[in-house]
Amino acid sequence: MTPSSPGLSSAEAAARLERDGPNLLPRKPPTPLWRRVVTQLRDPLIIVLLIAAALTVSTGDWTDAAVIALVIVVNTAVGVAQEVRADRAIAALAELATPEARVVRDGHQRQIPAGDVVAGDLLVLAEGDIVPADAEVVESAALLVDESALTGESVPVDKAEGAAVSSGTVVARGRGRAVVTAIGAASASGRIAALMVKGAGLTPLQRRLVGVGRMLAAVAVLLSALVLTLGLVRGQPVELMVVTAISLVVAAVPESLPAVVTLSLALGARRMAARDALVRNLPAVETLGSVTVLATDKTGTLTEGRMVARRLWTPAAEATVTGSGYAPDGEIAGGAGPEAFAALLTAATLCNDARLRPPLEAGEEWTALGDPTEAALLAAAARLGLDRQSLQARFPRAAELPFDSGRKRMSTVHLLPEGGARLLCKGAPEALLDPAVLTDDPALLARAAAQADRYARDGYRVLAVASADLDAVPSPVRESGLSLLGLVAILDPPRPAAAAAVADCRRAGIRPVLITGDHPGTARAVAADLGIVEAGDRVVDCREPGALAGEPAGVYARATPEQKLDIIQGLRDRGEVLAMTGDGVNDGPALRRADIGVAMGKRGTEVARQAADLVLADDNLDTVIAAVEEGRRVYANIRRFLVYGLSGGAAEIAVMVLGPFVGLPLPLLPAQILWINLLTHGLPGVALGGEPTVPGTMSGPPRPPGQSIMGAGLWQRVLRIAVVLTAVTLGVAVWASLTGRAWQSMAFFALGATQLGVALGTRTRPRSPANPMLPLAVAGALVLQLAGLYLPPLRELLGTEPLPPGDLLIVVALSTLGYAAARLDRILHPSPSPAAA
Repeated sequence: MTPSSPGLSSAEAAARLERDGPNLLPRKPPTPLWRRVVTQLRDPLIIVLLIAAALTVSTGDWTDAAVIALVIVVNTAVGVAQEVRADRAIAALAELATPEARVVRDGHQRQIPAGDVVAGDLLVLAEGDIVPADAEVVESAALLVDESALTGESVPVDKAEGAAVSSGTVVARGRGRAVVTAIGAASASGRIAALMVKGAGLTPLQRRLVGVGRMLAAVAVLLSALVLTLGLVRGQPVELMVVTAISLVVAAVPESLPAVVTLSLALGARRMAARDALVRNLPAVETLGSVTVLATDKTGTLTEGRMVARRLWTPAAEATVTGSGYAPDGEIAGGAGPEAFAALLTAATLCNDARLRPPLEAGEEWTALGDPTEAALLAAAARLGLDRQSLQARFPRAAELPFDSGRKRMSTVHLLPEGGARLLCKGAPEALLDPAVLTDDPALLARAAAQADRYARDGYRVLAVASADLDAVPSPVRESGLSLLGLVAILDPPRPAAAAAVADCRRAGIRPVLITGDHPGTARAVAADLGIVEAGDRVVDCREPGALAGEPAGVYARATPEQKLDIIQGLRDRGEVLAMTGDGVNDGPALRRADIGVAMGKRGTEVARQAADLVLADDNLDTVIAAVEEGRRVYANIRRFLVYGLSGGAAEIAVMVLGPFVGLPLPLLPAQILWINLLTHGLPGVALGGEPTVPGTMSGPPRPPGQSIMGAGLWQRVLRIAVVLTAVTLGVAVWASLTGRAWQSMAFFALGATQLGVALGTRTRPRSPANPMLPLAVAGALVLQLAGLYLPPLRELLGTEPLPPGDLLIVVALSTLGYAAARLDRILHPSPSPAAA
């Protein structure tokens, strides 16, 4: 099809639309609600709770059954809600398609819905348009396309006739026509959408809790069977022992664990939101605390996402340009003075099609229209005090040769006030530093070429600028006989806070990795500048065969969306817990595949935001570090609850198992076990999830990825504290029995009160006011434990007796040993790291 083609006929377009379907991205079929619920209920810990709930219902213990059921319902509802939000990632890709597209049909240009574009349509493209489908360019007039959302390449790409343009990319400059070659699922965005269908798998927290759930289920069944057997052997009634065994199953499983996890994650999400990190998936809060590798893209994450001229070079001088963005703030700093670069920047401003737009409202930034590289030249000129409009009025453009990929340069001719004309040319150094173009001394050209090469190795994009004065406007314009004015080195500068964020990562034991679609030289320069790699470190060019094989590298350049998935999966297969940051459409699949995806909230595409678990409202990498700290706090609090809950559950079982051997036929009644369990695993356990961050949390490495949630000394701590709780309870009961006191009621109170003491003793900072809910919850539980002794309806329900004041004081005094045991254990057996609690 040629540019002058009448395009498809309306009839042919309708037939193709019927045959191929609309130009829409593929969407995952919706998952039925019942299936989502079943998936949540298949979690091993939830299965144990379901069994416990059924058993408590069978014994008529409706109170405890209701509590367990409430935990199950809340946990399932939260999980289903998270799944629904995650599925929006696929639907968001549809937002990428332009609502309208311009096509030529029946010989006339028409505006149609982008969904009605079919293969073979002749597209009409202009500056600012989003390409609605994959197409082949058949007409190009300085057509420049921004492909950063798909490839990560920070520099717009010239599209000559025969070049391909992809759906979702943006026309940065020029105009053209293109024939559609692929639509919908077959387009570039469609292929990325297909990659995003694949799930991300379980988070580290979910994998660890699955293991805990299986372990607790096995232990609960075995120990309850042991108690049942021992009771029957000693002649206890079958019905009583069955109820007792069921009660121990409930006691062995800390049914508050899902509630503690949910509360801890919710509090973490709220704290992160206050620090500009918006959590879309609750388990992501804890996952951040597990991160061992932070994989980040370059453009817009580590860098500002806009081009800035940083170095100027002329045959006589060299200077550095200060300032950031497109605002005129900054200066030309060089030994020769700013005036030495006036001719260079004047030419760069006139031979230029971009425009800078000042902020329309307070708080906004300067923005660019057109090629970002040309906008960087205008900003540099503005910092020298040159005004584009004034220069254009003084030197009006009379002719031009637009940039194309073959010549790699652009030329314009301007009228001079005193008569005659001036030819200005800018382009790639290899295209301009040519004796056929420039008349300068070969030694000067060699010196300029060497300087351009040094800039390029440092990660800059280099432009050469030349001029020639003529007697009149030439026809045609010929790019020869010019003199070199100088070189301009341009780059997408690193964010000011990025280097500090990378340093914080390393200090916290997290290895940063750069994965980008940009040029290897540019990627290496940015990575070296930020401290991601050092001299001699491996930089992988993903275009090379077998590049992804071998040891992991610090930088992966020219990576396609598919290769990003391979890189991430390779790191995960090595046991790493990986967070991936991104902002473009090309980052969507990688954000889904990573253990946690982090999207930029301001600059990021909707696709990236919907695919991510965490969205940075301020686009600041520092916020990721703050989120990692919050994740470590959450994990430490979950472990803190496990120490508290499991030590209490183990003590309850040990008291029931060992009691008969020390003369206590049935140390506790089933109702008493359930009451203690309800009080201790209720509000006090949940309140532990609000404990503040431990000092020094970010000064050490993350926990090993393969480490169990019960690892790093947690099991030993549980057993040591359980021994103390068991000894206090049995000691009180035996002494009371020998002295004729109400030994079972004293054992009942001692076991509950000592566990509450452990809750306070597990705090890292016992007197900290940061979590006032914990002491209040402990006090409330203690009051209810006393009510079980002195309130007649509860006494009748629990089978207890009121204790005389003297006996009560003795039990209270001995119960403080629970607090002392927890505090002393932290001193004698400190955790290997602050984050381990």
